[in-house]
Amino acid sequence: MITKLRRFILPIFLLSVTATSCWAGEHQVAHGIEEMSMTHRMMMLALQLGTILFVAKFGSGLFQKFHLPGVLGELGIGIIVGPYLLGAIALPGLAGGLFPVCGEFPISPELYGFCSIAAIVLLFNAGLETDVELFMRYSIVGGLVGIGGVLLSFVMGDLTAVWFSHLLFDEPVNFFSPAALFLGVMSTATSVGITARILSEKHKIDSPEGVTILAGAVIDDVLGIILLAVTMGVISASKATGSVDWAHIGLISAKAVGIWLVATVTGLVASHKISILLKLFKNSQTIAIMALGLGLVLAGLFEEAGLAMIIGAYVMGLSLARTDICHLVREKLEPISAFLIPIFFVVMGMLVNIRLLASPAVLAFGAIYTVLAIFSKVIGCATPAICCGFNTRGSLRIGVGMLPRGEVALIVAGIGLAAGIVSQEIFSVGVLMTLATTVVAPPILIGLFKSDKPGLRHAAPVSSEKPMRFSLPSLDAVELLITRIFEVFEDDGFFVHTLDRVAGIYQMRKNATIVTLRSEEKDVIFNCRESDKFFIYTAVLEVVSDLRCLAAELAKPIDRMGLSGESLKIHGENVAMVSLGAHIDPAVLSPNLVGETKEDIIKELIRLVAKSGLVGDLDKVCADVMAREQSGSTGMQHGIALPHAKTKQVEQLVCAIGIKPEGMDFDSLDHELAKIFVLVLSPVDVTGPHIRFLAMISQILSENEERERLLKCRTSDEMYRLLSKPLNG
Repeated sequence: MITKLRRFILPIFLLSVTATSCWAGEHQVAHGIEEMSMTHRMMMLALQLGTILFVAKFGSGLFQKFHLPGVLGELGIGIIVGPYLLGAIALPGLAGGLFPVCGEFPISPELYGFCSIAAIVLLFNAGLETDVELFMRYSIVGGLVGIGGVLLSFVMGDLTAVWFSHLLFDEPVNFFSPAALFLGVMSTATSVGITARILSEKHKIDSPEGVTILAGAVIDDVLGIILLAVTMGVISASKATGSVDWAHIGLISAKAVGIWLVATVTGLVASHKISILLKLFKNSQTIAIMALGLGLVLAGLFEEAGLAMIIGAYVMGLSLARTDICHLVREKLEPISAFLIPIFFVVMGMLVNIRLLASPAVLAFGAIYTVLAIFSKVIGCATPAICCGFNTRGSLRIGVGMLPRGEVALIVAGIGLAAGIVSQEIFSVGVLMTLATTVVAPPILIGLFKSDKPGLRHAAPVSSEKPMRFSLPSLDAVELLITRIFEVFEDDGFFVHTLDRVAGIYQMRKNATIVTLRSEEKDVIFNCRESDKFFIYTAVLEVVSDLRCLAAELAKPIDRMGLSGESLKIHGENVAMVSLGAHIDPAVLSPNLVGETKEDIIKELIRLVAKSGLVGDLDKVCADVMAREQSGSTGMQHGIALPHAKTKQVEQLVCAIGIKPEGMDFDSLDHELAKIFVLVLSPVDVTGPHIRFLAMISQILSENEERERLLKCRTSDEMYRLLSKPLNG
C-alpha cells in the first residue's frame, strides 16, 4: 500500500513545488476569465467537474484506507488541486491552469453554482434524516444538550474573534461584528453522521447516550439554522443603518425567526397533503425528483427573503421527514447526492488559500479557535447531561459525540466567503477547525465506549416490547418470504426502502405506520407497534399459504428428462471456449471414489473441497448439500451427477470432481449408474457464477468422447490436464 502511495505522493510534491512559481502570476490570468466565450466557459466547467469527481474518489478512498472519514480526503484533495496550489499550473491550451483564480473569488461562478446546489441537496437530505419523533420523545434531555452545546459554542466562537482580533483583524472587533458572528455560527454546527456510524458499529445507537446524541443533534441543527437566520438579519440591519440599531436588528431578527418558524410549522402541518400531491405522480423516481424540486424552490424563496438558501432546503426536508415517502425520496436521490456532494467538499477545499493557512497568524488564531470550539462543545453538551441523570462517563460520551463539525460549518463558511462577510483567513480557520474536530472525535469516542459500564447514574428501564419472529426451514425460504411480503405491503400502499442491504434490514412505511423487517439466519423479524402486529401476522400467514400452494404445484410431475436434456445440448458455433483450470487444482480431484451411498459420495467430495482451505464447518456444508438433494436429485444423464448447494460456509465458488469407474445409483434421470461426480458450493448471496459454472460443467461433459477420456484417468494430475485445457463443446 505504501509503495503505491509513493507513486502518487512524489509527483504531487513535485507539482506542488512547481505551483509556487505560478502564484505570482495568478492575477495576470484572472482578468481573462470574464472575457471567455460561453462555449469556452462550459468546456472549462466540464473539464473541472470531471477532474473533481475523479480526485474526490481518490482522496476519499485514500483516507478511508487509514480509517479516516472520506470527506476529509475530499477536502484535502480540494486544497491540493485548487487554484492556490496545483490548479494554477499552466497546461497546454490553459494558460491559467485548470482551476485559475477568478478575480477576488477563487473559483468560477459556474463551479460555485454546482457547489450551491450541492449544499441545498445536503441540507435537504439533513432535513429528511431528522427524526421528528425521536426529537419529541427525547426533547427534554436532548433539547438541553443541544441548547447547551450551541449557546456555549456560539459565545466562545464569537468571543475568540473579540479577544484575539489582533491576530487576524486590522482593527478591534466587537461581539456583533459580521466576522465574529460568523465565527460563532460556524462553531455551533454538529455533524452527527460520523458519530452515528461509530454508535452503530458499537451497537450503541439505541443506548441512552446514543438517542440523546441523535436528539441533541436535531436541536443543534434547528438552533444552528435559527442562528444563521438571525446572523444574516443582524448583518443586513447593520449594513442598512451603518451602526448597531437594536430596534432595527430586533425587527430583522424577529422577521428571520418568524419566517423560519412559520415555514417549518406550515410544512409539518401540511406534510401529509404534500405527500399526497407528490404520490399523484405514481412513479417513485418522479416523486423523488419533484420533492427535490420543491426543496430548490423553497431554498430560492428563502434567499429572496434575506435568509440563506440552505434554511429553505432544510425546512422542506424536515416537512417530508414524517411522511411515508421520506425514505423513498432519500433512496432515489442517492445517485444525485453521490454526484453533487463530493463536488461540494472538493470545492470547499479549493477555497482554502494554502499560503494564508500556513501563515503564523492564521495558524495561531486557528489553533485557539479550534481548542475553544472543542472544549465549548464538550462542556456545553456534557453539563446538561449530568443534570439529566447521566454520570461523568455518559456525559463525556455525549459531549464528544456532539463534537465533530462537518458540512453545515463548511456551508456557513462558504456563504460568508461568497457574500464577502468573512475573509479568506477566517474561511481557512473554519476549515481547519472542521478538519481537527472531525479527526479528533472518533478515536476519543471509541475509547469512551470500550467500557461496558452504563452512562446513567441509575439503570435505564428495559423495554418489554418484543419483536415478531418467524422461523423458516431454509435461507431460500427466507428470501422468498421477504420478496412476497414486499409485494403484499406495496399492494396495500406501503413504500418499501432499504436501510442496510448487506445486513438485510428494510423499512415499510405508510402514513404513520412504520414496520422494520430484518433477517437473521433462518428467521424473519418484524418490529412494529402493538396495534400493527395483527396485520403483520395476517400478511405472513397469507404469504406462507400462497407459497405452500406454489410448492404443491411444483411437486407435481414435470418433464425432468426434457429439462436436463436441454441443459446438456451444445449449440454449435454459439459455444464459447471454456476451461475449468481457473476453478480447480489436482487436490480437489479424485479418480477413485470409494463411497457406496449418495451421502458417502457427497461427504467424500466435501473432504476433497476442504483441502482448498476455503470451506468452513464441513457438517453444515453436508447438511446444505443433502437438503438440496431432498428437494430433487442432482443425478443427470450419461453417468453424470452434479450435487451442489448454496451455503454460508464458503465465500467464493469452490468445487470438487470425483470418479467412481464402476458407478453407483444416484437416482439419475435416465436411471443409469452415475460415474462422474461434480460437487459445486457457492455463497448464498451469489447466483450468476453458480449457474454459469454448472452450465460450464454440462458443456464440457456433454460429449461422449470427453466423458470416456475422463473415466480412463488414473491420477488426479491426469484429470487436471484433461479438464483444464480449453474445449469448444
